[in-house]
Amino acid sequence: MFESSLCVRALNKLPIFLPGLQAAWINKPLIGTLVLLVVFVILFWGIKRARWRHWFKNRKGFWLLFGLTAILPLLVFFASDFLVLFLPSDPGTKADAIVLLGRGAGGFYTDRADLAAKLWKAGRAPLVFASGIDDARSLLEQVEEKGIPKRALDGENCSLTTAENALFSAAILQAQGRQRILLVTDEPHMLRSMLVFRANGFTVIPRTTPLPSYLSFRDKTFLMFREYGGLIGYALQGLYFPQKSLTSSNLDVLELVQKAREYGKQRSLK
Repeated sequence: MFESSLCVRALNKLPIFLPGLQAAWINKPLIGTLVLLVVFVILFWGIKRARWRHWFKNRKGFWLLFGLTAILPLLVFFASDFLVLFLPSDPGTKADAIVLLGRGAGGFYTDRADLAAKLWKAGRAPLVFASGIDDARSLLEQVEEKGIPKRALDGENCSLTTAENALFSAAILQAQGRQRILLVTDEPHMLRSMLVFRANGFTVIPRTTPLPSYLSFRDKTFLMFREYGGLIGYALQGLYFPQKSLTSSNLDVLELVQKAREYGKQRSLK
């Protein structure tokens, strides 16, 4: 597995939604209420400046706006299936590698490891490749426990984001001539992942796993907010357009990508 000493980098992410919500402040009802109130105030201020603001001057309009704000998390949660509608089906053809993405928590590993082992044993691809600074090693350990030999396992322990998952995976796998992949991640995460992996030169066959059953409604809702935000944010950064080369504006990341490419070339010679 690619684990350069340079890969030790500080995480710079939004608080994650994981069980128990590791960012404890998200789990406090008072904070959640304040967030909804802030959203409500912003919407009300914007509507007051709109042409049709007179409609909201009466009591019915006010309570309608408040109600829509309050049920926004519910609407986002039930809209999760919308992200899956754009995914192509699995044609059952062979690929060059099975690529596993993590979520930064062990609870998401089981289904992904199970699916990866199932695909490998079915002869769908000769290699299982795990990607993610907090995920790769644990994912590979679980896959190995299911009877997959070490020679069929590889990964990278550097990427901090989905965009970097694609960047480092491309640097290593494409140096070995591996272009067609079975991509494994959870349903809400898959559309963004598939688009950014395609932009980095892969032919992607998506294979989704469900969200863990123990996640609460609040956890799943926060996850959907995060995924919709990520989907839009990546689009604004142009990350879904074909990337002409494996480069980054961050010099540290660029150096790591070059080392990852060299690692991929060396591994292909073994």
